[in-house]
Amino acid sequence: MLKEILIVEGKADVAAVKRAVEAECITTGGFHLTRRTLENISAAYKKRGIIILTDPDSAGENIRKFLSKKFPAAKHAYIPRDEATANDDVGVEQAAPESIRKALSKVRTLEINPREEFTAAEMIQFNLAGGAGSSKLRDKVGAILGIGFGNVKTFVRRLNSYGVTREEFLEALKNVAPADC
Repeated sequence: MLKEILIVEGKADVAAVKRAVEAECITTGGFHLTRRTLENISAAYKKRGIIILTDPDSAGENIRKFLSKKFPAAKHAYIPRDEATANDDVGVEQAAPESIRKALSKVRTLEINPREEFTAAEMIQFNLAGGAGSSKLRDKVGAILGIGFGNVKTFVRRLNSYGVTREEFLEALKNVAPADC
């Protein structure tokens, strides 16, 4: 049983999580969080801690950003888009139990004072920006690091905000074959 309570978007996400791990969940019901839902999340945050596990799409990212502002010490888990896509739909509910467990094994917390370790210019140097396959490469490196997908600006922000070390980053790059992208 996870100590923290998982914050997911809907009931289908809860069912997918329950197939993967023993955990309590709170659903946001999409982006229209009610006052009661926010009170429940706040109580969970204070008592046991929360892990935000939203869909790897723009709506999920908006929910994550909103909750991150309200609950800055929340933990974050990301399921890679390709592992959360089935039947022309993207979401936690589409992910296999192993993908959910893998995402939860890579939980990260936002740093209060993000570092400035990584830059957008470096992403070009590492073929993570400005080239054919850059987006796929970022997705794969983000999956290995547990920081999710994003454009270059988002990717750099996450590298710096989630405390990714230079060693972790370089190791993740080594583990992605350019042919995969």
